[in-house]
This record gives sequence, structure tokens and C-alpha cells, in this order.
Amino acid sequence: MRTPAELLTRLTAHLEFLYPQAACADLAQALMQHMRLSEDTPMPAQFHNHWDAGDIWMISYGDSVRREGEPGLRGLRRFLDTHLGSSINGVHVLPFFPYTSDDGFAVSDYLAVRPDLGSWDDLRELAQDRRLMVDVVINHCSSEHPWFAQFCQDQKPGCDYFVVMDPGADLRQVVRPRTSSLLRPTPTPSGVKHVWCTFSHDQVDLNFANPQMLLELARIVRHYLDQGARVFRLDAVAFLWKAEASPSLNLPQTHEIVRLLRTLIEHADPQAVIITETNIPNRENLSYFGNANEAHVVYNFSLPPLTLHALWSGSCRYLKRWLMSMPPAQDGTTYLNFLASHDGIGLRPAEGLLSEDEILQMIATAERFGGQVSWRALEHGERKPYEINIALFDALQGTTAGPDTQGLARFICAHAIMLALEGIPAFYIHSLLGTRNDTAGMALTGQARSINRHQWDAQALDTLLDQPEAIHTQVLGALRHLIDLRKLQPAFHPNATQFTLHLNDEVFAFWRQSQNRRQSIFVLNNISQHTQHLALTQLNLVATDSWQDLISGQAFDSLTDTIELRPYQSMWISNVAPRPA
Repeated sequence: MRTPAELLTRLTAHLEFLYPQAACADLAQALMQHMRLSEDTPMPAQFHNHWDAGDIWMISYGDSVRREGEPGLRGLRRFLDTHLGSSINGVHVLPFFPYTSDDGFAVSDYLAVRPDLGSWDDLRELAQDRRLMVDVVINHCSSEHPWFAQFCQDQKPGCDYFVVMDPGADLRQVVRPRTSSLLRPTPTPSGVKHVWCTFSHDQVDLNFANPQMLLELARIVRHYLDQGARVFRLDAVAFLWKAEASPSLNLPQTHEIVRLLRTLIEHADPQAVIITETNIPNRENLSYFGNANEAHVVYNFSLPPLTLHALWSGSCRYLKRWLMSMPPAQDGTTYLNFLASHDGIGLRPAEGLLSEDEILQMIATAERFGGQVSWRALEHGERKPYEINIALFDALQGTTAGPDTQGLARFICAHAIMLALEGIPAFYIHSLLGTRNDTAGMALTGQARSINRHQWDAQALDTLLDQPEAIHTQVLGALRHLIDLRKLQPAFHPNATQFTLHLNDEVFAFWRQSQNRRQSIFVLNNISQHTQHLALTQLNLVATDSWQDLISGQAFDSLTDTIELRPYQSMWISNVAPRPA
């Protein structure tokens, strides 16, 4: 049996790996003090039940829905209550802190809420009704953060909080997500210093080789816990630890810090969850599960580009191959499934899954629908596509052959796939609303990502959503129907059994089974422009059960029936009818 004193022992072991020359027992005690933990803090259960089939998340900026004279967070809460009700029980509020660039990810004060968004009281009110996810922007801070002002003046503590590198150092292996220069020359009283900037020169990387940074991080996380946050998104965490003559990506010390944070957070609140945001190739992304001792949840980053490729090409060959390769999440862990977010459609997670020619074809198709491309730097000044920037609704208004009239059906099909897969589904607010490309916003900011970061006027949006014929109303209604169905199905528990089915390349299909084995759901998705006919005998349904498509309500009286799937139609064929709402 584990004893409470194990907390100090575990923390010390984490720290000895990271800082072999430090007084790690003292540092562990300091971390516990910042997190308000003691050696008497009870040990959490080995595997806490964090989620079920009813968990559905929404991702949004605090000001994605704006009403004049009203703080953004109150408008966001009003939108959730009015238009989504109980359909959504978790909300990821993207960075709400004072910032200087990157729409919030260059944080100038980790402990404050932007006045135009409201206050910590507003976030606590959001957290009363829904599980609140907040960003821990752990890799870097704004160049206008007080720590960096101290660095520029050779003052403590900030003078030791940033990564200084000799410009002649061997940095050829460093993996970059951007095309800006890696090192920023910065004048200080002791001379020009070159500081590491993974993302931009306004986002200066923090130095976690200095153990004092961990104490700062613990203080920040404790504050977020006190404000009601229970899900912590570790932004860009894969880049956290730097070393000369290395990729400075996914280094062992980075994984150890994630393990340490999990130890701290799960002791502070057994209900709390860590999710890692690592927009990198699939195998590397999965490594953040560790041995079920790192992230509770990892983003399923390969899902968006592969789903887009399948619906554009009319073939699920690569999507199916990827799904077959995905390991079931270990006990106490799961995937976060999403198709769109505040960022673009990442292309790095498609590396090794799609060929370079297929990725280039995706880019060409996206550009036909108004999309943009963001790039990352390679060695010798070369560059490579990093992500596609486009509103998902516009992206799915056609195929590689060009625009067509099947856009709405294709868009709903994509989300029917996401909702049925192993993991927790997360909807970007603009997907729920069928928001179009914001070309005006992109022109205003000069940033490609602004194309999918529209800000709705709340009154105008309410007016639109009162019109049954409006495309935004149709999208929201269709997605809420699927969401509310999904929430009732034990076979859609995030950790329920999943097997890939092999029908044909135009029907993406898989089977889910509830953990008590009482419910089976056969998920069929026609990802093509052509009607598909399938014999029920191909599914090997149990003859003694009654079977019904949960989405349409169609019952199958005979297992010798033939199923007709219209273009982009999805079916959830279950042996258990949905319970009354």
C-alpha cells in the first residue's frame, strides 16, 4: 500500500533526473509548499474515472462571441447557456491573459485576466456549470513580461529565466515550427545576449534548466486550480527543454517535467487532468501518454488532416490504415478528438501517414477553397508546409475535383466520424456555427491563422440562429442532434472497445462496444460522392438482437437487408435504442 510520504519521494526522484546537482529534497518541499501540499496529502487513486460518453468539449476564445458593453467571458457563457445547454459540459477557454501577440499565446501576465474579457469571477462562474480547461503556456512568455524586462536589465530573478545561446552553437538539428530566426539578439548591461525564441521574437522561451522556473510554474498552476480550472492544457510542451546539438524536441527532460506536473496536479486534486498539446508526428505525439504516467489526454493530431484527406479524395485508405495502427488508450488515459481549432490543420501529424505529393495535393485543394499555408523552417534556409489555415466549413465545400453542393452533408459526416471514435470529442466554436473564412480578419491582422478566428457579434448571431433556413442554424441543429445521441451511448465511452472494419475504401467503418459488452455500435460513414450499398451480412450482426440506426431511426427487420448509404451519410447501427431524452 502506498503511503502519503511517497509524494516527497516521487517528487525528489523527478527532480534528481532533471537537476542532478541540485538539493532536490529541498526543492521538492518548495514545490509542495507552492502547491499547498504536504507529506500528509492523500495519494490519489491509481486510475481515476475522469470521463464518460457524456463528455463533450467546446474550444473558444473568450471573445469569440462579443456583445457591446459586456465582458467577453459573460458573452461566452450566455452563448453556451442559450444555444448549447447541456449538450456541452466542458469548455476550453483559449488564453485569456494579458498578451502582446499570437492572439494570447505571448503571455505578459499569467495571473491576470484581460479586462475586456472580465475577471477570475467570470471564469469561476463558467467552471461552476462546465469543466474548465485553461492553457498553461509553459514554453515561453511575452517579451514584455516583467521577467524579460528583468532579463534585459540583468536583474533577478528574470536574468536567469531565459535560454541564452552562443550564436555559434550547433543548432542545426533544432526542429522549428516557424520560419523566423531562432535566436533574438538582446542588449543587456552585460552585453548582447542571444535568447532562444521557438515561435517568434515576441515569445521568448523559458529556461527550465533553472529549477526556479518549476517553482514559478507550480505557483501559476495552483492559482488556476483555485479559480476552478480542472483541465490543464500544456501548450507547445514538446519544445520545453533545450540542448545544443539536439532537436530540442521531445527530450527526456521534457517528458520528466510532464510526469512531475502530473504528480503535483493529481495530488492537488484527483479530479484534475493534464492534456498535452504536441503538434508533431503521430508516434511522437503518442509518447506523451508515457506509461500512463504523463498526460491523461493527448490531442489526436493526425485525425484532422486524415479526415480532410479522406473527404476530399473520396478514399478512406489512409484514415483506415492510421486507425488500425492506433493503440487503445491505457487505463486512466484517452484521446482528445478534434477536427478544427484556433490553429490550422496541422501537416506535421500527417508526416509518415501521407506522402509529400498527397500533402501538396491537400494544400492545392485548400487553396481552391480560400485556404492559406503556414510554413516552418528547415536546415539550410529551406522551408516546409506546417499547417493549412482555413475554416473547416469552407474546406469541406467540395473535393479535389472542385466545389459542389454536398458541403453541409460532408461537414456533418466529418463530425459524425469524430463523435464516434475512441476518445473525447472537442468542437471548435466556429465548427458548431459553420463559420466561413474570415478573409477580412486575415487582411486586418496580416496573419494566416486569423482566417479561422472570427469574432461574432452576439446580437447578429442570435438573429441568424433564430432563422431555421440559415446555414449556421442547420449546422448547429445537426451537430447538437449527433452530440445528444452520442451522450446516451455506453459504446461511445472514451475507452470503449474499438475495431476497424474493412468494407471498401469509400466507407469508413468501425465497431464500438461498451465496457460491459451490452451495446455494440457499427459506425458506417460514406466518405464519397457516390451512394453505397452494403449487405448487413458484412457486419456479422448478432441475429438475436434488434438493430437500429440511431441517427435516422431506421430499424433493420432482417439481417439480410441491404443498407443504402447516401453520399456523406453516416449510420450508427446499434443493438440498443437510445433512451428517451
